[in-house]
Amino acid sequence: MNTIDTPKNIHQGRNVKRFREMLGLKQEALAASLGEEWSQKRVSLLEQKEIIEDDILSQVAEILKVPVEAIKNFSEESVLNIISNTFTSTDTSTLNAINYQPTFHPIDKVLELFEENRKLYERLLASEQEKIEILKNKG
Repeated sequence: MNTIDTPKNIHQGRNVKRFREMLGLKQEALAASLGEEWSQKRVSLLEQKEIIEDDILSQVAEILKVPVEAIKNFSEESVLNIISNTFTSTDTSTLNAINYQPTFHPIDKVLELFEENRKLYERLLASEQEKIEILKNKG
């Protein structure tokens, strides 16, 4: 176990759980990927450990396709600080992160749909008129 490299307040087991859940992977699936000696219960116990052995951590990271450092260093508090500082800032450079003013007007989109619908009806009507003409010419 490597306790020196683990920053304060980082729970590696919880981080494994977060990454696993983000990928939509169940504990049973992770256990199956880790090998025969693993079970859902053992994965559950692993996710409760604050510090995970390096060899197991590297196996899990490989299965989850994330760097080992991501599991070792992921801090929810840091993420929340980044999000909070980015999206509540009065700095105008962050306005590009969220599109407050879309480049289209919703009514214009509705009008486009109506116009497209009208054209479809016109083509359908022309097709039906062609059919009527063909039937008249045969009779």
